[in-house]
Amino acid sequence: MAHILVTSRSFSSGQIDLVARAREAGHDIVRGPSHHALDELAPALAQAAGWIAGTGPVRAAHLAAAPQLRIIARYGVGTEAVDLAAAERNGIHVTNTPGANSEAVADHAIALILASLRSIPHGDRCVRAGDWAVTRGRELGAATVGIIGFGRIGQGVARRLSGFGATVVAADPFVAAETILAHGASPADPATVFATADIITLHAPGGTTLVDTTTLATVRQGSLIVNTARPDLVDERALAAALRSGRLAGYAADTLAGDTAASASPLLEPALADRVILTPHVAAQTTQAVDTMGSMSLGEVITVLAGGSPKHPVLPHHGLALAPQGEPKS
Repeated sequence: MAHILVTSRSFSSGQIDLVARAREAGHDIVRGPSHHALDELAPALAQAAGWIAGTGPVRAAHLAAAPQLRIIARYGVGTEAVDLAAAERNGIHVTNTPGANSEAVADHAIALILASLRSIPHGDRCVRAGDWAVTRGRELGAATVGIIGFGRIGQGVARRLSGFGATVVAADPFVAAETILAHGASPADPATVFATADIITLHAPGGTTLVDTTTLATVRQGSLIVNTARPDLVDERALAAALRSGRLAGYAADTLAGDTAASASPLLEPALADRVILTPHVAAQTTQAVDTMGSMSLGEVITVLAGGSPKHPVLPHHGLALAPQGEPKS
């Protein structure tokens, strides 16, 4: 019986019993902490043949402690936390789960847009405090929405926006103009999207800061920015300054720099609570997405341990193979 280390917190927590599925294939599931602290993981790594990895770092030191490891199956899309070069040197497959959570994240982006336009969290807090004063909102159908990153999630957002009647513009250097048009959006360069959209929703891969002081100087007064992708796409201090000045009407995100250690983020200032909406990395956390990510990652591990080739390999020498899709790391 081969041991499969699982460090994703939500693995097998949906409707499918993936632990039983692994057992049927002759494998044993061993749980480990999602933060991937090496001192805690070392005993499990020493016996692991497969690793279904969460969002924690996977470094060369982890691989050195795992002499039997044959595959790292990322539970999600992002592989920036994995030392791909070290995995390649050790002959270890690395896979991910493209498309598994795209619909869930597109739903969440729309939810954040609507919650911001209608000040829903602020309204809830006011009513609970006995304050029924009206805060006037805006209609999504009257807005121009700019999508930065037009992979699976960006396209899903555009599809949902079509039902509201919003005008949609999109920028993605990896997607042909014909594809953008076919999904109901008008192709544009990022500078045009930032300058013309009332709402900007980010679905690009991480690694580059797209929203900084320079960018914010070009956005429309009173615009809204939504981020369900990566925290490093934005300069949080610049965002906070733009919110204080009124340049931005709101910011909504499913992530912060440092995430659970982000208590020092300027976006958490109490004075900005009526303009900032934050959720704790839940965009990909639906029953359907959890089942799909878990099934795909476990399937890759079972295939490789049986001597087969994975369906969704990430090739280290090609970089992040799926980066143009702009999906969340989840």
